[in-house]
Amino acid sequence: MERELQNVHWKKADTGMSSGIVERLKRFFATQYGIGRQAAQEDAGRAFRVKYNCFQELLESNSELLKIIADMETKQDGRELFGMAYLRSQTSRAVFHAMRMIRAFEGLSGRKCPALGALVERIREDIKLAMGVRQDAADAAFVLPLTRVTATMVDEVGGKCANLGEVGNRVGLPVPRGFAVTTAAFRAFFAASGLGEEIARIKLTLSLDDPASLAAVSEEIQHLILRAELPSAVSAAIEEAHRDMAADIGASPADLMVAMRSSAIGEDGELSFAGQYLSILNVPATRLLVSYKYVAASLFTPRAISYRVLKGIADDDVAMSVACLEMVESRAAGVMYTRHPLHPDEDRVIINAVWGLGPYAVDGVVNPDTYEAARDGSGVAAKRVTDKPVMLVSVPGGTLAEKPVPQELRTMPCLDDARIRELAGYGLSLERHYGCPQDVEWALDPKGRLVILQSRPLAMASGSDGGESAGHCARPDIPEVTGHEVLAAGGETAYPGVGVGPVVHVRRDEDLEAFPQGGVLVAGHSSPKYMVVMPRCAAIVTEHGSVTGHMASLCREFGAPTLLGVPDALAALPPGEVVTVDAWTRRIYRGRVEALAGLDVPREIAMRDTPVHGVLMRVLAHVAPLHLLDPKSPQFNEKSCSTIHDIMRLLHEWSYAEMFRISDMASGQSGMAMRLDAATGLDLYVIDLGGGVADGGGARGRVTPQEIVSRPFLALLDGLVLGEEQLRTPRPVHLKGFMSVLGEQMMSQPRADGQRFGEKSYAIISDKYLNFSSRVGYHYGVLDCYCGKTVNKNYITFSFKGGAADDVKRARRARGIALILERLGFTVEVTGDRVAGRFQKFGAELIEDRLRSMGRLLQFTRQTDMLMVGEDSVTAMAECFFTGACQFTAEGMGK
Repeated sequence: MERELQNVHWKKADTGMSSGIVERLKRFFATQYGIGRQAAQEDAGRAFRVKYNCFQELLESNSELLKIIADMETKQDGRELFGMAYLRSQTSRAVFHAMRMIRAFEGLSGRKCPALGALVERIREDIKLAMGVRQDAADAAFVLPLTRVTATMVDEVGGKCANLGEVGNRVGLPVPRGFAVTTAAFRAFFAASGLGEEIARIKLTLSLDDPASLAAVSEEIQHLILRAELPSAVSAAIEEAHRDMAADIGASPADLMVAMRSSAIGEDGELSFAGQYLSILNVPATRLLVSYKYVAASLFTPRAISYRVLKGIADDDVAMSVACLEMVESRAAGVMYTRHPLHPDEDRVIINAVWGLGPYAVDGVVNPDTYEAARDGSGVAAKRVTDKPVMLVSVPGGTLAEKPVPQELRTMPCLDDARIRELAGYGLSLERHYGCPQDVEWALDPKGRLVILQSRPLAMASGSDGGESAGHCARPDIPEVTGHEVLAAGGETAYPGVGVGPVVHVRRDEDLEAFPQGGVLVAGHSSPKYMVVMPRCAAIVTEHGSVTGHMASLCREFGAPTLLGVPDALAALPPGEVVTVDAWTRRIYRGRVEALAGLDVPREIAMRDTPVHGVLMRVLAHVAPLHLLDPKSPQFNEKSCSTIHDIMRLLHEWSYAEMFRISDMASGQSGMAMRLDAATGLDLYVIDLGGGVADGGGARGRVTPQEIVSRPFLALLDGLVLGEEQLRTPRPVHLKGFMSVLGEQMMSQPRADGQRFGEKSYAIISDKYLNFSSRVGYHYGVLDCYCGKTVNKNYITFSFKGGAADDVKRARRARGIALILERLGFTVEVTGDRVAGRFQKFGAELIEDRLRSMGRLLQFTRQTDMLMVGEDSVTAMAECFFTGACQFTAEGMGK
């Protein structure tokens, strides 16, 4: 052969023969002797695989988009937890998979879709706008003296500073001197350091239900903030404001110690953020800037991240202002509630007090004194003075220390009656000014002056509004409990209710990481850091703490039944012991007390109407709505798409048509196909795209059913391969119908819709995919299927047309097949002699079951057009199929 081609080349050189003739001769010899045939077959194989791989990618992204949309839509009712990191992640994934579907379809079809790509880019920009990133004015001040701050300036200085300025400037009560480092300074810091983008990237790894993930993400973000450099303009503004404050006080900057207190956006407003952010006391001038960064970084402590997520607060809506206040060296300090948080109908002001600085009161380190003052100003109604063994004090050099309380003061009240009445009067003034009960932190300075450190709305128990009814806090009828041992009793109820579960001791932060759902948290001291597991807690019990502490406020927000100040709780409640905590009667029982368990009220996360929920609804409008409903509609096209869901629906539908056409490529590719050795009645060839035939199978161009490993093809073969009885039984012939068909073929002219389709049939397979085309005489059937573990990817599409009979008989058979498909659960469409059906989004086992039926159907419907001699044959054909018969007979039909 090579010599003959060489002769052609020499002949061209000798005679000057044109290149066109030479090329034709080359093609002739190549065709005659098979040169290039293998290369052509390899090219065809690659083409099949490219199309199949593109189809696989399209199906995968379609399945992922369905999950994303479904997951986002389930968040609409506000009962599931999510945050801005979730929205950024999900919308980013949605855009990615939409673009991937476009690219996959372009590879599958061989045509570009620029309009769809441009639409996805527009949707991406619309989503960014829906996220609503806040921008600050370029000329906003980095610091503001508190003398210029009021409650209207919450966006500039945060809730704590705004309230403190309001208390001093509008209410007229004593507050510390100081200034606010504004949110503009915070945003300038983040913008100059690129912190926003880095934090958003880190938070994509956050798993909300995993405390260990929270801790890891928190640590990485806080380290990032602490390593970042403050802009010089921000540093200079803070240091200058500190010098000005020192001059006003008459002290040198080096001697002026300050308290750096968090004042984040949203803090001390409708949501308390109690104890979530950092305050640093006794800060010297040398640590002013680093302390500012520590407070800013506290936006991302585990409990702060968790709190914002649980309350539906977007990170873009949060910024940290810092109150830089003159340090109050308090003799005593504590918290005041202008109403009882559980029993607002009681006409009392509740005041807690400890010696020294206030954190030991709000953090539950010391059980404080409790005083109750009458709201009408008539005097002190009740006192409970505790043993206060230690106190927190500031020491030279800018540190804090715990010191023992002098023995003579341990059991002495921190406040006398006059100061109790004075402080209660301050509280009622604040309540009148703000129009709602207040949670107030206060201090008694060395000169004996009462100073207000902060005021915020009081977190009342669920259902309480400060009126005469306590709503959900109304005590139910508590049944008498007998036969159950009381393990512990006493303390104070921070939030009422009943909780049942195993005891979990929490002594270190690490103990929170593995806290189980439904556990009873037992600890030595109350702490706001327990908030990260409050949604999991059946109940909370601590040995120390008070109802006016930060944790008590959080327990009321999250509805966790809580007892504080229970003596020796850690010793009395062993780890793993199942207990029933009755926070109504302040008793803890061994085991599950069924009579009390029914009093527990299920807690739900209420995200509806939170800021993040609003962002979800805006974003979802660009992702989830589906406008392309009917594939047969003229509006089912690119121009009608406006959402991610529309694009997904359009491409998914178009992809079916493209994969249907893959069977046409198989014609003429017998060289790359293996003939199936099985009794099917078809001249059937198999093309393996990969993983459809066992290793070593298909030797010498032939393959047996035993060598097939394709899941969908094996199922189809179960119904397609003929049994011994079918092989022995000849197909019935209806004489009248047969003569009609014969006459039709003799008399009719060749028509486009009556052409013979050839005799070869093809199965293009992989491990999970099947494209089966049955071309027998005048019949043409195509079945396309994906059968795997992912329900949303699975489908069967089927189309059957043609026949040798007249139009009426072919149409009757189409309607008979349609009845069978409908009984099998297919969505069906019939047009003339063509029937098309789809069965999708079912488990693999059900897909396999339907494929077996389809294999039977392909055998059952062969040569049935001649039997469709009357309208009754349509239903008779369907009924016969479901009897299990292997073929349709003419019995009972018109002769």
